[in-house]
Amino acid sequence: MYFAALLARTEDGWEASDTELDDVESLSDLADLARDASIDDDSVLVFIEQEDAWFGVVRVDGEEDPRIYVSDAANAARSSYGEILTNELIGREPGDDDVDLDALDLDGTEEGEPESSSSSDDEAPEGGDAVSSGPLGDLDLLGDFGVSARELRALEPGDALGEIADALGVAEVLEAVR
Repeated sequence: MYFAALLARTEDGWEASDTELDDVESLSDLADLARDASIDDDSVLVFIEQEDAWFGVVRVDGEEDPRIYVSDAANAARSSYGEILTNELIGREPGDDDVDLDALDLDGTEEGEPESSSSSDDEAPEGGDAVSSGPLGDLDLLGDFGVSARELRALEPGDALGEIADALGVAEVLEAVR
């Protein structure tokens, strides 16, 4: 079961709406959906959650390329909408089975290297060491909204979207569309 919502930033704060992803087949479709909800090309956040398995946040600012964060790339890649996000992040084309997710360094660190809370890699490294699952994407995509990379990584699926909305001051608005 998926939950998806759009949060569009306006002059008066954030406006939330639930959204159907039935017609979304690519990141471009998702970005277009977000841009359609945008007011004056301001920021739009797309929240996607699959039960307690993973969550993703896509940030679209005007015509800029979408910025993506996925909490657990291995779990997300096994779901239809999560696959769209992880494919984009690792540079895999739909249906391309040549990229082994378990062989990627999904947490942004190399084996034997300490994890750094300041890591903000937008892409997985080429051929990293084996990590079974972990976050993938832009850890800083919510930094200017008050959610640091460290806080984002610490969020657990199931509670994460509510905690992000709380940090943005729109928890009640998001809960109303849930």
